[in-house]
Amino acid sequence: MLFKNITIIDENIVQKNNMYVGIEGAEITLIDNKMPEKDFGTVYDGKGKLLMSGFYNAHAHSAMTLMRGYAENLALQEWLEKKIFPFETKLDSNAVYWGTMLAMAESIRFGIVSSTDMYYFCDDMIQAVLEAGCKNNMGRGVTNFTDADLKDLDSFKEMKYTFENYNQAGSGKIKVDMSLHAEYTSNPKTVMQLAEYTKEIGANMHVHVSETKFEHEACKERNKGLTPVAYLNSLGLFETNATAAHCVWIEGEDFQILKEKGITVASNPISNLKLASGVCNVPKLLKNNINVAIGTDSVASNNSLNFIEEIKVFAISSKEKYGDPTAVTPVEAIRAATVGGAIGQGRTDCGKLKVGNKADLIVLDINQPQMKPAHNLINNLVYSASGSDVVLTMADGKVLYENGEYKTIDIEKTMYEAEKAAEGILKQL
Repeated sequence: MLFKNITIIDENIVQKNNMYVGIEGAEITLIDNKMPEKDFGTVYDGKGKLLMSGFYNAHAHSAMTLMRGYAENLALQEWLEKKIFPFETKLDSNAVYWGTMLAMAESIRFGIVSSTDMYYFCDDMIQAVLEAGCKNNMGRGVTNFTDADLKDLDSFKEMKYTFENYNQAGSGKIKVDMSLHAEYTSNPKTVMQLAEYTKEIGANMHVHVSETKFEHEACKERNKGLTPVAYLNSLGLFETNATAAHCVWIEGEDFQILKEKGITVASNPISNLKLASGVCNVPKLLKNNINVAIGTDSVASNNSLNFIEEIKVFAISSKEKYGDPTAVTPVEAIRAATVGGAIGQGRTDCGKLKVGNKADLIVLDINQPQMKPAHNLINNLVYSASGSDVVLTMADGKVLYENGEYKTIDIEKTMYEAEKAAEGILKQL
């Protein structure tokens, strides 16, 4: 496929006009300012369009689309204990499959090519992801409120099975991460055993960290003043490529630990604001050269996967919170949404419009009133664009969505089955 005469955001987050980008198989093989002699097959006229890297959702619970709008105006603990947990006890294989497929449809509609998930019924989620043509880092969150060994936990057994059977499935589209749900849903023995296993098999780690002030301070009380970051680090959990989701209340030496261990922080601005959990200190993370990515968290707390909306809130929430209009720049926001997330997922050949990288790309229609005038297109992309401006999404060189048409998903059936599954669960509550 050849994109011709198209505006691009290149690997350095710089705008270039009237470019030619060639795709062969799953890779980008040409970026030039003149028409190539080589035949790339289908030609896409890029007039009035922008081509850039797709988005990498760094923290998600995809199947929770089934709970969109179900639990509102509640604090996190009440939200979880009174609404979410009871609903989740009724989930089954069919519900999780259709909830995930709905999330994949919404994701590719809004330019998300890959998500880092933490949930269960992993087989069914992976099936939906692969059928949709998306990418995913799948993790089965481990919890333990007993003294049982890690190997005896049902959550670990599912995680181990998923890793052994699905890691690198779909020509590498699927990566299976290890996942500790959080400090407060486990114990030191579980953390140490999971850390050792993760390092042994060379997998990524995905964990919730310091999402709320209550969680953060309670950890310090339980663990002789250690913050969640310090506690998890002391038990070896960060001895591998890891994503720490939220990090709203991190403090002091936490920043140095995250930097030294090369941890990716997945900021979830809309979910954290909506649940009144707080605002992640992204400016300080960036100043400490910590890799920052953007996540949506679940649709149950967001309530959408509109990633361009997420990018805007990511950029502006820190400005207000820390009283600095320069706190997070548009370039930093785009970097977090693309290559920042790809780095967190361990996808080193993704996240940039670059020759040799995977063709995980999106096209936006920039010939829209809200995008004019374009004094600075990158500024407009962060502050003015809408998720509906995405008109094409491709992963590994395959077009998944174009101009309202889902190429890999039966969208009508997906919406029907997801609603049916949600209604069935509500009847049981």
